[in-house]
Amino acid sequence: MQIIVSGQQMEVTEPLKKYATEKVGRIQKHFDHMTTTNVVLHVEKNRHMAEATVHAKGATLHADAQGVDMYAAIDELADKLDRQVLKHKEKITDHRV
Repeated sequence: MQIIVSGQQMEVTEPLKKYATEKVGRIQKHFDHMTTTNVVLHVEKNRHMAEATVHAKGATLHADAQGVDMYAAIDELADKLDRQVLKHKEKITDHRV
């Protein structure tokens, strides 16, 4: 899976990029059919926002989150994406045995 981390009107530092890649990359253990993930980080006054679009086989998942700092926003974003991926995986799994 390819993870692209970019900043909108801000410079993304290497530790921030590594943290976002690590957190978003953990959703791959639930679902292997993901191709690319775009993570965009931006700050408006005191609002730190993170949003991500995951392109997976059969679906495109999108989530955004806000936090008191950028690390908290990335944590919340990863949790939201994790729930969405698990829900998508349940939908495509054939439950008839």
